[in-house]
Amino acid sequence: MKIAKTKLEGVVIIEPEVFGDNRGFFMESWNKKKMAEAGLDYDFVQDNHSKSTVKGTLRGIHFQKGDKAQAKLVRCVKGAVLDVAVDLRKNSPTFKQWVGVELSEENKKQLLIPRGFGHGFVTLTDDVEFLYKADNYYAPEADAGIRWNDPDIGVEWGIENPILSEKDKKNPFLKDCRELF
Repeated sequence: MKIAKTKLEGVVIIEPEVFGDNRGFFMESWNKKKMAEAGLDYDFVQDNHSKSTVKGTLRGIHFQKGDKAQAKLVRCVKGAVLDVAVDLRKNSPTFKQWVGVELSEENKKQLLIPRGFGHGFVTLTDDVEFLYKADNYYAPEADAGIRWNDPDIGVEWGIENPILSEKDKKNPFLKDCRELF
C-alpha cells in the first residue's frame, strides 16, 4: 500500500495495491498489521455503508464529540465523491483547514481521518456507494456537525446548491459551536 501524507497531520491517503486480471480485481482494503507498521494503529469496531442516488448530494460536515469521537477510514466503492476532512482541533496549527480528495471506484483511494476532524463528501456521480470503518461506535448523543458552507472553513465543494438532509441544512457555523476538540 502507498500511504501519502496530507497537509493535515494524521490525515493520510491510502492507495491499496490492486491485482487485476480478466476476472476483475483483488485488493486488501485494510490490514491491521501493515497499517500499524506504517504508524497507523487503529482498532476499527464498526463498518458503515451509505448510498446516494443523485449527483450533487452532500453529506457533512459530521463528527462525534468528546470521548465518543471517531477515526474513520473511508472509501467509495461505486461512483465517485469529493471527500473532505476538516481539522476541528482548537489548538492545532491547522485548525479550520481542510483537505479534499477524489475517491472513486476507479482509483480505489481511501482517506484515513483521525479523531478531532470533521468529515463530509459530495457525490460527483449518480448512484454512489460509500463505505467507512470507525474506531468508535455511533453515539446519537455525541453526533454533531458544522454547516457545509461555513465561510470560516471555506471548503471548495465545486457545487452551489447541493442536495442536503434537513439535519445538514440546520448544522451550526463553526463560530457558534462550543464543543470542539
